[in-house]
Amino acid sequence: MLEFSIWKKVWYWGVALVLCLLAVPTLLSFTTVHLPEGVPAPKVNLGLDLAGGSRLLLEADRNQVIQQRLEGMEESVRTKLNQAQPRIAIGDVSSRGGRLTFTVRDAAQVDAAREALLPLTNGAGLSGQRDWDIQVVNGNQFVLAPTAAGIDLEVSNAMETAVEVVRKRIDALGTKEPDIRRLGGTRIDVQVPGLQDPAALKALLGQTAKLEFKMVDETASPADLAQGVVPPGSEVVPYADAADAAGGAPVIAVKRLGGIKGDQLTNAKQSFEQQTNQPVVDITFNQQGGERFAQLTSQNVGKRFAIILDGKVLSAPAINEPILGGSAQISGSFTTKSATQLAIALRSGALPVDLKVVEERTVGPDLGAEAIDKGAIAMAVGTIALMLFIVLTYGRFGIYACVALVLNVLMILGVMALFGTTLTLPGIAGFVLTIGATVDANVLINERIREELARGRRVVQSVELGYREASRAIFDANITNSIAAVLMFAFGSGPVRGFAVVLMIGIATSVFTAVTLTRMWIAGWLRKARPATLNL
Repeated sequence: MLEFSIWKKVWYWGVALVLCLLAVPTLLSFTTVHLPEGVPAPKVNLGLDLAGGSRLLLEADRNQVIQQRLEGMEESVRTKLNQAQPRIAIGDVSSRGGRLTFTVRDAAQVDAAREALLPLTNGAGLSGQRDWDIQVVNGNQFVLAPTAAGIDLEVSNAMETAVEVVRKRIDALGTKEPDIRRLGGTRIDVQVPGLQDPAALKALLGQTAKLEFKMVDETASPADLAQGVVPPGSEVVPYADAADAAGGAPVIAVKRLGGIKGDQLTNAKQSFEQQTNQPVVDITFNQQGGERFAQLTSQNVGKRFAIILDGKVLSAPAINEPILGGSAQISGSFTTKSATQLAIALRSGALPVDLKVVEERTVGPDLGAEAIDKGAIAMAVGTIALMLFIVLTYGRFGIYACVALVLNVLMILGVMALFGTTLTLPGIAGFVLTIGATVDANVLINERIREELARGRRVVQSVELGYREASRAIFDANITNSIAAVLMFAFGSGPVRGFAVVLMIGIATSVFTAVTLTRMWIAGWLRKARPATLNL
């Protein structure tokens, strides 16, 4: 075990030095020294508790998900029955009580209608239930009710999508290492280190960015609209800005079904309208969306369509000619900033459900700097105390352990910088724990060597047996710690995961430095000095 070939020495030293060099940019970031331009400088990102920043707790409305699910199923039912051969005629669809109810006009088509609707239902995960329950009552009346398992699955899917949309929007702001996670059933915790003003973040995340294009119902009279009354199949939608309203009316009637949603956008960017120089947002559809948009505009030349964002009409222009290019322009009472935020939101995708800010917290950089200083002091005091103890107790072997200890700290920083991980205050605690684990490994090895020497074995044999026997206990202990760290990372939240990350990295580097490197150094010294005894 004390034989090291040249290539092993080069490999071990190379790994140690490369990881230590990766730690240099992080260490320099706490000083006024900067690396030259163009030099790669991976750094450890500081978490919210160290760098300061903003934290928002967002909550979704479960009932909104259920309502959207009803509306989607209603449109699917109408489309499916209209496309049936022969066509299946139905009466008005009611969505009262959280379920869809309608009547098949021809009782002879009830079985055909049921067969047509069955493919619209799916299994609700592993629950063994369907997501919709279809019943026929009174001979020809259909009742479609979402099951509890189906609702839970839909809410879960909506929240998972919301987490990804939130992540994309925050990334578009240029922030580094945001911590975004789902809490419970309908909440999302957002932590953005380094962002001191949460106003822009709140404005961006509070915007659902649900874009829709719906045909205007020209048959609705202004008097009825003023009272909120519209023809069947239509709905009242308010204008985002009363100044954009046609004829001064603050609301407009639009067809409830049959429009186009903005979920098929491929790009959105802020620009300026050529004639008025007003900020606008240019959007581009994918192929399928472009075809649907072209079909909508081709079939409705001369009519108006409403551009609706988050339930409010931005504008309702007339279709003068078919729009065939797969692109369009959204205009309204935009500023350059609001148009840019809308473009980011549209590019990131619409939130499947509105998110409301239920808690807001801003951590100043002074608090983070204080935490870093206190953590650094704790680590420095602990390290110095351990070094003094180990050198006074084990002499030369203690010096090797101290060098391994310093390399271990630098290598942890290097690995974290390499993978772009985030250091939190609990992570600093993981550093301190890792320092203790490194020294503990050397204590086990040196005490085992002492035992072998006490038994009368020669120096080289004692060292070899000491490393061999102690390594078993060291590896067993570290495997146990690794399992615990993996479980903490898998099931823990922010601070716990930050601790687990440093612990997992520290376990690997401490074994490498405390066992492999010290063994290589001691083996080289033994071959060179050939001591007859050891002062341990």
